[in-house]
Amino acid sequence: MPVPVVPHSEVDVLIIGAGPAGLMCANALANAKVNVRVIDKRAARVAAGQADGLSPRTIEVFQSYGIAERLLKESVQVHQAAFYNPSPSGGIELTSRTQDVVAPSARYPFECALHQGAIQAIFIDSMKPLGVEVEWSTLPTSIEICKDEHVLMDPASHPVRVVLQRLDAPEGQLQEEIVYAKYVVGADGAHSWVRKQFDITMDGEQSDFIWGVMDMVPDTDFPDVRNKCLMHSNNGSILLVPREQDRLRVYVQLENKDIIDPATGRVDKDRMGPDEMLEVARKSFSPYKISPTTGFLWWTLYIIGQRVASQFSVKNRVLIVGDACHTHSPKAGQGMNAGVSDAHNLAWKLALVVRGWADLSLLSTYESERRKFALDLIVFDKMYSTLFSGKPLSQENSHGVAPEHFLKIFKQFGGFTSGIGVHYEPSIATIDKNQELASGLVIGERFPPYKFIRAADAWPFEIQDLLPADFRFKLLVFTGDFSDPLQNARVESMVATMQKPESFLNRYATSSKGAENSRFDIITISKGRKEGFNFLQFPTLLRSHWSKVFIDDIDVTGSFGGKGYSYYGVGHEGAIVAVRPDGYVGAIAPLDHVEDLDAYFTSFMTAAV
Repeated sequence: MPVPVVPHSEVDVLIIGAGPAGLMCANALANAKVNVRVIDKRAARVAAGQADGLSPRTIEVFQSYGIAERLLKESVQVHQAAFYNPSPSGGIELTSRTQDVVAPSARYPFECALHQGAIQAIFIDSMKPLGVEVEWSTLPTSIEICKDEHVLMDPASHPVRVVLQRLDAPEGQLQEEIVYAKYVVGADGAHSWVRKQFDITMDGEQSDFIWGVMDMVPDTDFPDVRNKCLMHSNNGSILLVPREQDRLRVYVQLENKDIIDPATGRVDKDRMGPDEMLEVARKSFSPYKISPTTGFLWWTLYIIGQRVASQFSVKNRVLIVGDACHTHSPKAGQGMNAGVSDAHNLAWKLALVVRGWADLSLLSTYESERRKFALDLIVFDKMYSTLFSGKPLSQENSHGVAPEHFLKIFKQFGGFTSGIGVHYEPSIATIDKNQELASGLVIGERFPPYKFIRAADAWPFEIQDLLPADFRFKLLVFTGDFSDPLQNARVESMVATMQKPESFLNRYATSSKGAENSRFDIITISKGRKEGFNFLQFPTLLRSHWSKVFIDDIDVTGSFGGKGYSYYGVGHEGAIVAVRPDGYVGAIAPLDHVEDLDAYFTSFMTAAV
């Protein structure tokens, strides 16, 4: 009887793990028309529980892929946070309420709460029309990278060999497949198989704080049940997060002795269930009452561990994202957000390299940018979770956490927890030069929202909606006042320079026509008044389509706009701003020295073949 031959296949990118980070990466690459597969050992997506909070920056990222509308429709918006502390008469009392998001430039000044399975479904449904579906019940059993440096440096090679096993293969059919991939993304969680195969260590420590979490539809007389609540009591701390469909997530601090198995030192779920957790929570809730109306929808126990992987990449061919490379407490709501942002950062770089538009070296900036963020996150998380888990200030505990100090920290780090203030250090992907030309557009940070008026029809547009995640660099040309003769001459000279054969626009032009095959999208933002503005006055390069010219003017109702140049810190001399495909400012150049952009793009782009 002949031995069946194990099937072989090739793929550009194989993603292992279909949690939020893996699906974010898969959806992004599917949109970029990259040949991608995503596998998961589970039989289906998460049905309940797990991560549930999305930060303002993550909502912006969803919007850039055209999937924020569904998220906003299905989720709960969290606008306000309430703080409770011990009452002199016993129990707890309200000490303050404040806005939940403290980030002035947030386009969406709130958090969204929605269970992880519903978030996964948004990605899954977005990918399906693009021909990408999750291969469930599929397990990797071995992975190895070719050791030949010439092969590794060849962008057309498939140097990663992965053996897959199908757990649901019908009897008589082969269960194994060998996949040769250009790149593998490990998005397989805190206990990552991919990470372990390459002996990547998780550096950090495990805290002494143990928490339980449960989802329910509550019956309660607590007045802030639909706000995020941060509660310090003499019996421990509690975090409440309102959820969709009248649900409530309850995080409750637990005592080590209640749930740690002394023989193993690990959490033992047999020692405490949701009923016991609820009893602990009720002690902290006093004088208020809380009970589940229809039982517990989901629950779990965990010890807070704060660790970062020693490396996020192996030879720029295997890369890890999300919980596979950093773990931390859920208190600041960063877990899923950090993983989604990892994938968003990595996907455009993979897409450009796979297309042959960028050098392999661009992938090195994934680790340099995201690992630094993860390290910063751990420092913040240690401080924040210690404050949150600490005993409150009282007569008996003079070293406890003061309510005003905790509130101050909550507000002080709003830019970080919202994701808005993430800053990437200088690299080939972010050139720290000419910052003074646009002081409000910080190089290495996301492009902040503002509304400009489309010149052709006075239609107001949110600038972020002109920067979709379509894998093109956006060149925002702030022309200044084009009617001024001096500025007019400066702009005309800039256009002449950009049209030279040696300019980056021509060096990296693609032969194929169509927006998806173009590496650059030029958007013109001029000073002027809509009543007498003629967008046809601009050189053709700056108006490739009638919809590409905008003016910094007030809208027709007189309600908003007209201060964009001032908000972005752009002077009368104008500037060109290169925005990366992930929406972050990559470079700024003066109109009369666009050679700075030549240097920027030459550092990582490859010429068209």
